[in-house]
Amino acid sequence: MKFNPLGGGPNMGQIMKQAKKMQEEMARAQAELHTREFEASAGGGAVTVKVTGKQQIVSIDIKPEVVDPEDIEMLQDLIMTAVNDAIKQSQETVSAEMAKITGGLNIPGL
Repeated sequence: MKFNPLGGGPNMGQIMKQAKKMQEEMARAQAELHTREFEASAGGGAVTVKVTGKQQIVSIDIKPEVVDPEDIEMLQDLIMTAVNDAIKQSQETVSAEMAKITGGLNIPGL
């Protein structure tokens, strides 16, 4: 029996098959997650933001009663909070779904 420094052997083909399957599952999950929408609101629903799994803003809804020309800073804070919360939801969901596929392995670039 020859020594293979790369660790090949009877299981190498199976390992490659599993890696290919994992790669296909990850691509499928990423495609689905990138189109999924996540919603967050601030100020008791005064500002609502929707983002995709790619962290792109789809919509921002601002209730008219929250628009006060004398207090623009409050509106800015509400928008920022809602956007950040929606992005965080998106990122956490994408990470959790990828962890299910990879079995918790930390793969760079995901």
